[in-house]
Amino acid sequence: MARTAVAWLGLLLAAGPALSEDGYELWLRYVPVAADHAAGYQARATELVVPAATPTAQATRDELQRGLGGLLGKPPPLAARAGREGAILVGTPASLPQLAALGLDLSGLGEEGYLLRSVRIDGRPATVVAANTDTGALYGAFHLLRLVQTAQPLDGLDIREAPRLKLRLLNHWDNLDRYVERGYAGESIWDWHKLPGWKDPRYTDYARANASIGINGTVLNNVNTSAQALTPPYLRKAAALAEVFRPYGIKVYLSARFSAPIEIGGLETADPLDPAVRQWWKDKAAEIYRIIPGFGGFLVKANSEGQPGPQDYGRSHADGANMLAEALAPHGGIVMWRAFVYSHEEPDDRHKQAYNEFVPHDDSFAPNVLVQVKNGAIDFQPREPFHPLFGAMPKTPLMMEFQITKEYLGFATHLAYLAPLYEETLRADTYAQGPGSTVARVIDGSLDGHVLTGMAGVANIGSDRNWSGSHFDQANWFAFGRLAWNPYLESAAIAGDWVRMTFSNDPAVVEPVVAMMMGSREAVVDYMTPLGLHHLMGRGHHYGPGPWVSGGPRADWTSVYYHRADAQGIGFDRSASGSNAVAQYAPPVAGRFGNVDTVPEEFLLWFHHVPWDHRMASGRTLWDELVLRYGRGVDYVRGMRRTWHGLSGKIDAERHAQVAAFLAIQEDEAQWWRDASIAYFQTFSKRPLPAGAEPPPHPLSYYQSLEFPYAPGDGK
Repeated sequence: MARTAVAWLGLLLAAGPALSEDGYELWLRYVPVAADHAAGYQARATELVVPAATPTAQATRDELQRGLGGLLGKPPPLAARAGREGAILVGTPASLPQLAALGLDLSGLGEEGYLLRSVRIDGRPATVVAANTDTGALYGAFHLLRLVQTAQPLDGLDIREAPRLKLRLLNHWDNLDRYVERGYAGESIWDWHKLPGWKDPRYTDYARANASIGINGTVLNNVNTSAQALTPPYLRKAAALAEVFRPYGIKVYLSARFSAPIEIGGLETADPLDPAVRQWWKDKAAEIYRIIPGFGGFLVKANSEGQPGPQDYGRSHADGANMLAEALAPHGGIVMWRAFVYSHEEPDDRHKQAYNEFVPHDDSFAPNVLVQVKNGAIDFQPREPFHPLFGAMPKTPLMMEFQITKEYLGFATHLAYLAPLYEETLRADTYAQGPGSTVARVIDGSLDGHVLTGMAGVANIGSDRNWSGSHFDQANWFAFGRLAWNPYLESAAIAGDWVRMTFSNDPAVVEPVVAMMMGSREAVVDYMTPLGLHHLMGRGHHYGPGPWVSGGPRADWTSVYYHRADAQGIGFDRSASGSNAVAQYAPPVAGRFGNVDTVPEEFLLWFHHVPWDHRMASGRTLWDELVLRYGRGVDYVRGMRRTWHGLSGKIDAERHAQVAAFLAIQEDEAQWWRDASIAYFQTFSKRPLPAGAEPPPHPLSYYQSLEFPYAPGDGK
């Protein structure tokens, strides 16, 4: 299967340069390294010793031949055992006697870790990639290729790597009709109609890309799912995908609709305490494992945004999750139960609802259940404080949920590198057990002693040739995988690897591109939601500014619910004098967030309703600071355009042209955000713009009149 994909891609590359740099190859381009590096690498890759007795080992051999062949001009010759100076050996002690003879310490690496080391075999220098399993060796092979791709030395290697998180998953919000909710890169890559008979070679390349960054699972279908996904015809289609992914260490998971026993099972109830319902799920789980060997488990969205769930029957989230966990446990499956819950019946601050519903059940979940928690308490905003559930449920494994697709960050056309957002959340200190109780330590299990751990990312992948709708959005997929493997990595270092693998090793490219990436998310915050403002996007599709959105079926789907601007000031009071959401954090955090004098300015309006003339750290009034932050965001985008223009000729023309066009769109839309927001909020502040700030070119009524009924990615 992997060899078929290699041949297929080779035909595409042979078609000419128009296809060779369209972004399809992602960060696995394997273009020849610079001549001054090539000789050194060739001396350390004189032959390749990779046994291929299993599908995973065969995939590893194929990738190394493909990668080193592209990077060095031709692949090293294959050998049964190392006999030449500079050999590369990849495998396990069980598969390679020469590796076993080295007596390498592989303890602590588990089933997915690996060792990269420079050694001597029969007196000759060699490079080994050793692991306890074929999957670990595959991950190590990708690491070795990354070193060559990024022009790192291969002498003196001594690298031990093992993932910090057990589950590293993509969540696809893909529907069975191939529509992708919050997707901005075309339709779903899963061609359900042609499965299981036709396994598109793209599925293999998807698996290769994920394995290269350590992702080991994929949820194939939308959390707003159809019960049809659990019927035998669709299970057989999922099984075909699982067959493609299995050699790459990737398990398949499915979103399960809670009401499936009624909709496809013929029962009259889905009550999790009903014996017939429990038996139905046990039977369904057994059926799934017969059809999909090694199936991973269920992701569930329940009692949120109208989805069915256990509360429909007066039961708790734990009751619902444990019913499914009971069905999956005999097969080794797990349940990921989403904590993104809110309903219009709940009058309190939406920020508080998940905490209120889950914390009382901290000691109630089955051992094979993770509660999957978004990074913030509202909904994937450009900036949110960390979710108060992190640190508040020490007896329950909490799984991080990040959004890779940019639902609230400009869709595919805005350049917003999200690793700084992820890193900001992971490094946030919950103080649950005193200083150093970071979110990263909560989710990797080290804070509370959990073994079942994980991180999920809502995928940004679609059928576009470049996979993610824009070339720079590939970096967010890449960064998510790297941080899911190790949540303590630094976003700037990840960006450096990605730029080198995706564009060039030339410092004249790497340094300016990494610099523009590292400030890009902050720019989006500035021109969309500065100083802690949030959820100001257009209703439903979330495209463009809509701070005036009000009315409709529920208050917490409106912008005015969140910004609460009036003649006195702006912001949502979540302090003790308001909704008191700060009380859900540990006392040191609550004290900091709850005091207008100590709250970080980036969260000021998230936690406080602040007078327009409040004096900021800059010495400016809140109103002046707000206006200038909007403008600062626009200015940063202009700077990115200049930087990118200066790289013309250093990056292939096709990709350079698309990024340049998207940056032009981003500048126009950043200006739109700035002008519309200022025009609206000035109707409350009644204050002049600060010196040097240009007034919006149109009246507020113009911005309010704009409509976008066909904006992409909305739910259906």
